[in-house]
Amino acid sequence: PTTTVGKSTNIFWQECMVKKQDREAMLGQKGCVVWITGLSASGKSTLACALDHALLSRGKLSYVLDGDNLRHGLNNNLGFSAEDRAENIRRVGEVAKLFADAGLICIASFISPYRKDRDSCRQLLPAGDFIEVYLKVPLSVCEKRDPKGLYKLARAGKIKGFTGIDDPYEEPHNCEIVMEIDDGAVPTPSEMADTVISFLEQEGYLPAKQNSNNCSGVHTNIDCEG
Repeated sequence: PTTTVGKSTNIFWQECMVKKQDREAMLGQKGCVVWITGLSASGKSTLACALDHALLSRGKLSYVLDGDNLRHGLNNNLGFSAEDRAENIRRVGEVAKLFADAGLICIASFISPYRKDRDSCRQLLPAGDFIEVYLKVPLSVCEKRDPKGLYKLARAGKIKGFTGIDDPYEEPHNCEIVMEIDDGAVPTPSEMADTVISFLEQEGYLPAKQNSNNCSGVHTNIDCEG
């Protein structure tokens, strides 16, 4: 039967012969979304690219959805109001869902400041297929890095609604992986990528090298640019 979804009327869901499980079997991996969240300059893009490269080196197929990159195309009609931010993340969540259904490991790198928007993306996927990675880097550290000069502009009042300055960031409550900065030894981006890969192995998304227990709630140190 046809149905109505949002403003779309008389639409029908078309089933295909090839299923997600068929694509996963061909790729030798399980499709999922690794959602990297945190303040600007917390290292999201650096981790996303390192993880993407590490998976490729293992013969696994992934794809990075980057916040700035998608605003060059799919989301170039959106600004940074609360409403536009919500729509930005809604679209990304739907795209990420498609990548996961194709059997890919989709790496989404977005500030995604509002908890309800991230939770809405989680609800689009089967249980366990949304892996939230929180880069818990203090605002003072991110502002000191400021590789794009955005914090300086925000402090000068030239950028309005900037997360962490005059717009809030809501920390995750129950994310799968937390990476924190520490005064002690700090891992390289590749070591952080390995932390995520270990989680994927242990949760069955990649062929595990060895058996280990569930690592939900993993914590590690972080110190990277981006």
